[in-house]
Amino acid sequence: MTFLFQTKDSKPGPLALECLPFAGEWKHVSRQLLDLAEATPADKFSWRPAPGVRSTSEVYMHIALANFYLLSVTGPKMPADMKEGMDKSVTAKADVIARLKRSLDAVKEAHAGVSAKDLERKVHIADRDATVDGMYLRIIVHANEHMGQLVAYARMTGVTPPWSKKE
Repeated sequence: MTFLFQTKDSKPGPLALECLPFAGEWKHVSRQLLDLAEATPADKFSWRPAPGVRSTSEVYMHIALANFYLLSVTGPKMPADMKEGMDKSVTAKADVIARLKRSLDAVKEAHAGVSAKDLERKVHIADRDATVDGMYLRIIVHANEHMGQLVAYARMTGVTPPWSKKE
């Protein structure tokens, strides 16, 4: 078993993700996002609570784009096919889910390759400095923030989140 804490004599290496809170939390929010997207009927992807507010598909695409953008701050390149404005042009359920899944997997895979030393590395985003670890925190907080929004959207359109049915 690998522990998060290292002594001064231990060598940094890939983190044992099953021991870290991020991996478990990322798996949880990723599963919920995908399960909710799958449970939402295709015609509800265009639903929005009011004019000028993101539609269901736009929220999912916003998450996907943000995952790639925030991840790019830590090092991996932003995929060439993920462009600003796609949140409004990619609206079909299957296309949205495919891009969302791809972004969730990209975060998972990138985090799996990060060492303890990498997490401490300084990065710059917008007008502030952060660490790689701080960027992963921002990614997971952002995903959970919009998960709450999507649960509200789902319930307002008659969709019960799949995990609620099990309780």
